[in-house]
Amino acid sequence: MAERPGANVGAMAPQATEGQILADGGEGDAVTREAWRLQTLREYRLMDTAPEAAFDRVTKLVADLFDAPIALVTLVDDCRQWFKSAHGLTISETPREISFCQYVITDDAPLVVTDTAADPRFVDNPLVTGEPYIRFYAGVPLRAYNGMVLGTLCVIDRKMRGTFDRRELERLEDFAAIIMAEADLRRIVVERDDARRTLERALDFSGIASWRYDARIDAVTWRGAVAELWGADYASALTNREGVFARIHPEDRARVEVAINEAVASGTPYAVEHRIDHPERGVRWLGIRGDWDVRDDDAILTGVCIDITEQKSRQENATLLMRELHHRMRNLFATVGAIISLTRHAARDVDDYVERISSRLDALNRAQNVLLGANFMTGSMHALLREVEASFPRIRWSGPDLLLPENALVAMALLFNELATNAVKHGALTGADGQVDVNWSQDPEGSDPRLFHLTWAESGGALTVAEPERTSFGTLLMERSVKNNLGGTIARDWKPDGLVVDITLPARWREA
Repeated sequence: MAERPGANVGAMAPQATEGQILADGGEGDAVTREAWRLQTLREYRLMDTAPEAAFDRVTKLVADLFDAPIALVTLVDDCRQWFKSAHGLTISETPREISFCQYVITDDAPLVVTDTAADPRFVDNPLVTGEPYIRFYAGVPLRAYNGMVLGTLCVIDRKMRGTFDRRELERLEDFAAIIMAEADLRRIVVERDDARRTLERALDFSGIASWRYDARIDAVTWRGAVAELWGADYASALTNREGVFARIHPEDRARVEVAINEAVASGTPYAVEHRIDHPERGVRWLGIRGDWDVRDDDAILTGVCIDITEQKSRQENATLLMRELHHRMRNLFATVGAIISLTRHAARDVDDYVERISSRLDALNRAQNVLLGANFMTGSMHALLREVEASFPRIRWSGPDLLLPENALVAMALLFNELATNAVKHGALTGADGQVDVNWSQDPEGSDPRLFHLTWAESGGALTVAEPERTSFGTLLMERSVKNNLGGTIARDWKPDGLVVDITLPARWREA
């Protein structure tokens, strides 16, 4: 007959651990519990694995202790019971619906059947009527860390037994605990390895390499994106301090050596930025941070390193930009000073002086607006003409967009301002119908010499155009801008319909 341990030996069935789901509320709870149990079983990654001595030793010992021909470690999934260890049995699994162990899973308690021939649940079971001809069965739960029952540790005999007392049941449960301790150790190791691999992948994707330096034995170990940061040969070339220092840029080695020696001598954190001669990528900048692993041994320095080449490049560019801006500000102040000084001699009175200064400062402002709208280094010819057109709406222009360096852009801005101001006072822009056409072009590539040509043509003014009797400061400023600053020539022709200015310069500017 089949007996529960409590009925057979006066012992209560062991209860689930505190973290176990209570599933006594109905079919829905049972489904939830089974889903959680199967998920827990998958966490252990034991199903369909190769035999292992740690489990086989237990089943052999259990079989010897209980003088039974068969002892099994079974794991039960949704449709079968699979034997992780099978002493005395050659098959590896059976369907779940004919298994004895399914009752241990369902009832969450040990099961003892002293005579299967007297138990209506098992009398017609294929495992009773055929191989392995089970007549006696005793199984206890294999309980996971969260209380879920994954399978059983069971002993099987081909002959009936009269009893299975409390002490025997406790011994079997102790061996089940040993089995689960081994399984939990394996699960923790697997989870640790997964976590390590995940961390290493994260380090690879983030471009971070981790390192450990043992000063006692002069050994360096690496993980993460080491090949990317230090070179593909890191595993053989960077195993000790000498190898690492050989890869550091010669100009930085002394500074790095001081930093590492101070960290080793004083036990303080290590932080340094230095260049390396990367075998595949050339000179790179690395940022290194490390601290002592006080949980392990004070001689172990651990840390990370990242590639800061782009950051260093941005810093260098920012420094160069600041120097360039400082240089340009000095040039700008020098230009403003010269304009103020020379305008003073040409002005008729204070109001005329203020007007002329304001106009020329506006021209400088147009040039700076164009530079600020680009990269501070060059400015667009089209952008400059749009600035001029905004102040003098009847100026029309056409020509290829060219990139002018800062000095050329300022010179052209002053040139256009003087021409436009004169047109407003004395030329085409004095009348409502007057206009100015500005056209420019460059000779084809390969021309010798290759020149830039610009024409300023006024027409429709209200006043008669005539060559001035004296050379004004504005004229001198235009000639200085074209000849001295741009290395070209300027020719003015006072035609009856309006002033025409032809400017010729070396074609030094590339198209935008």
